[in-house]
Amino acid sequence: MTQKRNTFSKKNSFGRSDFPEGFLFGTASSAYQYEGAINEAPRGESVWDTFVRKYPERNCYSNADKAVEFYSHYKEDIQRMKDINMDAFRFSISWPRILPRGDLKGGINQAGIDYYNNLINLLLSKGVKPFVTIFHWDLPEALEHAYGGFLGSEIVNDFRDYAELCFQKFGDRVKHWTTLNEPFTVVHEGYTTGEKAPGRCSSFTNPKCFGGDGATEPYIVGHNFLLAHGAAVKIYREKYQAIQKGKIGIALNTVWHYPYSDSHADKLAAARATAFTFDYFLEPIVYGRYPADMVNYVKGGRLPTFTPEESSMLKGSYDFVGVNYYSSFYVKDVPCATENITMNTDSCVSIVGERNGVPIGPAAGSDWLLIYPEGIRDLLLHAKLKFNDPALYVTENGVDEASTGEIFLNDDLRIDYYAHHLKMVSDAILMGVNVKGYFAWSLMDNFEWSEGYTVRFGLVFVNFEDGRKRYLKKSAKWFMRLLKGEYNGMRQKLAVI
Repeated sequence: MTQKRNTFSKKNSFGRSDFPEGFLFGTASSAYQYEGAINEAPRGESVWDTFVRKYPERNCYSNADKAVEFYSHYKEDIQRMKDINMDAFRFSISWPRILPRGDLKGGINQAGIDYYNNLINLLLSKGVKPFVTIFHWDLPEALEHAYGGFLGSEIVNDFRDYAELCFQKFGDRVKHWTTLNEPFTVVHEGYTTGEKAPGRCSSFTNPKCFGGDGATEPYIVGHNFLLAHGAAVKIYREKYQAIQKGKIGIALNTVWHYPYSDSHADKLAAARATAFTFDYFLEPIVYGRYPADMVNYVKGGRLPTFTPEESSMLKGSYDFVGVNYYSSFYVKDVPCATENITMNTDSCVSIVGERNGVPIGPAAGSDWLLIYPEGIRDLLLHAKLKFNDPALYVTENGVDEASTGEIFLNDDLRIDYYAHHLKMVSDAILMGVNVKGYFAWSLMDNFEWSEGYTVRFGLVFVNFEDGRKRYLKKSAKWFMRLLKGEYNGMRQKLAVI
């Protein structure tokens, strides 16, 4: 495969008018990464609270007990969004903050309900649309303890009840719901590698895991995620959607996969890698079935099956699909493993960041984030062409730099990243992809899961050493101009394929 390169020169400019009328711009966040205040409202324990205390070394010896203190600073932070001219704010509800024991019989926490009502009302008063994620990884620890959380079939009804409570309490004002954020990340890093909560994996993968089986548990959890999503959408459509007039979807993630070579085997391997990540969750909710590559490659009856009723419930269970994209990688076909089988080995691929010694793109602050703007366009085209042209939102896209201990505001790399990725989103729209909005990750530097506070994704710098003081970065001011309707030049030269 030959690599054709071009760059956007200084004379290129880019503005809000390059997007359709009504296209939404916003920032994305999650409760666990932002709120802090773990003992207020009074929030129950989540699996992440347990995980960061059990395995501090896996989270850079940090936790989200304070995070960015959004719980107590949300008013000024919402004003900051408004000042940047954002149209929308994507945030998640903390399941254990409104149901401390995880289920209805354990009691509803009215203080948590009040907090989210106040947050939603303030957003609306500022003209900022709330996009609410129901589950962004902070499962109540009580449910993990009771029946293994998403390993237990009981989770489907408990999630449905929790989602319905959200519809009841907030749905008169929230018009965009996302059931789950990145179920693949939880399946992969929570149950296959053990890097994220609840930290389960096979002992040969990591002997320090809480226990687990990377060959079977990931697929059980993924299956229950899908059924929980379907159950939540079903009750929303049956009881609330006609009255509340909202829309409901899911947010899915993948890196984009390019064949390592022009060989037929590598091309098939790249498609297989996507089938085991992005298509894994989208194909069931569009067509009511798992991808053929998963059916064919997951041996030994380890991939669950849907009953006809479940398939019917899942098919069409979305009004939009959220796409979370950060990076791209190359994929090689490799022989299938015959021992130490896990979900990671089932697809029979090797995923690498470089070819012939040349990285696919510049590295960001995290080693998993190689900057490759065309990947977002190609992923959006894949969603359109394979999955019946769904309405799409880019629900996360962003780049990080390493935290240096200094206040760093001149984030030209981030400006360049956003400019080039937005150009690719605009190109996808011109090619007929139905993209309706774009959410930058993230408004503020925050707790970045396994990387703790060692990397920064924010448009706003948060000084974690000095009272969580906030400072606008250069990228925030760039967005401010862009969203006012001014044109911004693409000043850096970031090579794309």
